[in-house]
Amino acid sequence: MNKKKLLLFGIPIVLILVGYTLFGNTADEDVAVTTKVVKGDFVNEVIISGEAQSTSLKKINAPEEIRKFKLNVKIQDLIPEGSFVKEGDYVGRLDPSEVNEQILDAQLNLETAESKYTQEQLDTTLTLKQERTAIKDLLFDIQENKLELKQSIYEPPATIKKLEINIERLERDLKEKTEDYIIKEQKAMAKMVEVGTEVSKIKKMLEELRDLQKSFTIHSDTNGMVTYAKNWDGSKRKVGTTINSWDPAIATLPDLTKMESKTYANEVDIRKIKKDLPVIIGFDAFPDITLKGTITNVANVGEEKRGSDIKLFQVLVNFDENNDNVRPGMTTSNRILIHKEEDVLMVPLEAVFSQDSISFVYTKSGMSIDKKEIEMGESNLDVVIIKKGLNEKEIVYLSKPEGMEEKRILSLN
Repeated sequence: MNKKKLLLFGIPIVLILVGYTLFGNTADEDVAVTTKVVKGDFVNEVIISGEAQSTSLKKINAPEEIRKFKLNVKIQDLIPEGSFVKEGDYVGRLDPSEVNEQILDAQLNLETAESKYTQEQLDTTLTLKQERTAIKDLLFDIQENKLELKQSIYEPPATIKKLEINIERLERDLKEKTEDYIIKEQKAMAKMVEVGTEVSKIKKMLEELRDLQKSFTIHSDTNGMVTYAKNWDGSKRKVGTTINSWDPAIATLPDLTKMESKTYANEVDIRKIKKDLPVIIGFDAFPDITLKGTITNVANVGEEKRGSDIKLFQVLVNFDENNDNVRPGMTTSNRILIHKEEDVLMVPLEAVFSQDSISFVYTKSGMSIDKKEIEMGESNLDVVIIKKGLNEKEIVYLSKPEGMEEKRILSLN
């Protein structure tokens, strides 16, 4: 009795297991490795990320005079990035330490120069006074000798001759002394001008330094949204960043109605990307927002990005539409439309094989499998267009069936 029950229940289970082994697995494999030829719209896109930036922006710079005085100054304060400002609004402040030191030095130099000017003025006055006194003494001596000569008409000829010679000598000394005075006066005046010029020069520099000190408080000269300028390494400027005279930008006021995406493509993709191609621009910060764009520039020369040996080519994508939520610096996803065809036959790339430069597919024909030659069109990373050789809904294999190596390829002709 027990043996009969065992046979009654055991035989059906064995048959089920055998059936599943023979037919069930085959069905699963057929489903897994075949697909149908579909008709639809073919789209070939390159997707690259980028960064939104304005094509028109006004820079907020440190004062130009920092170059004249060879100053490297640090940012002491900055309003938050993204703040909207109006003309004349406060933006930030630079550390005045270095300019304060130069002002102090200039004040000390001015005091020294003014003291030197005063001393030179006193020396000149005293020297020229002594020279004028000497000239007057000579004039008195000449007058005295001439009077004595006039009264000596009855003196011996030798006495008269001596007086005449003495007058001639005094007149010669007077002439030389007068010429020397003119030279010394001109020299003194030139020295005074030199010292006076130095005083004026230092005064002017001190005035410029004080004006520069005032301009270390930065105000906006137009309306806009503040975005921080970037350093050479791509990092943004902030409190504590050093501003030098060759790169004085502190922040920018971008025109949000004139935006673009700055992105980079690799060597493979750049061959497909051309100027004027349409782009759909997405934003990581706002997944629901997409804008239309157009490629405006494709770099001819690649560049190496920091930390990578791969050559990348800059691509600029202009925003054809605006959105108030979009801000400079936002990460963008740029879907570049390379090629599009409507109502075409397509199969997955995995379904296409090649032999002796002939492209073909494995198709299901009833209970058998055929190898059919095909003519392909454009392809993307997933599918390829079939121009000839297949019909819509025809079943093709995604992997090579076993035992088909020797089977003949059915030609298109």
